[in-house]
Amino acid sequence: MAKRGRGRGGSAGAACPCGSGRPYAACCGPLHAGDADAPTAEALMRSRFSAFAVGDSAYLLRSWHESTRPTSLDLDPAQRWSRLEIVDVVRGGLLDSGGTVEFHAHYRLAGRPGTVTERSRFVRADGRWVYLDAEEA
Repeated sequence: MAKRGRGRGGSAGAACPCGSGRPYAACCGPLHAGDADAPTAEALMRSRFSAFAVGDSAYLLRSWHESTRPTSLDLDPAQRWSRLEIVDVVRGGLLDSGGTVEFHAHYRLAGRPGTVTERSRFVRADGRWVYLDAEEA
């Protein structure tokens, strides 16, 4: 199991950072632990945001397509990811082989708010969703 940063999402009943309203342990936690795979591209996007929020770079790398995956990923522990807004989802469902998710990811760094806006592409590889690449939206 991968080492987690910043407390693995908090207490067992803590809300998931992805914004689903569900507890982390019943939402993105099982994906991060490798106990489940994301059923849709949007679910994978949400789990990747949560991985940024809890500092789980190992999950981010595992959920990245091998053709575009970096060899390592260093997350800034001072950057606090606070909220995810899904703007648009194109395909990426249970029967699709690809999909796109556009989102706004909100954070704070050095006391200042920031937002990343991106259109991420996801594909199925070996039967599971993985992040392929992104373009700024």
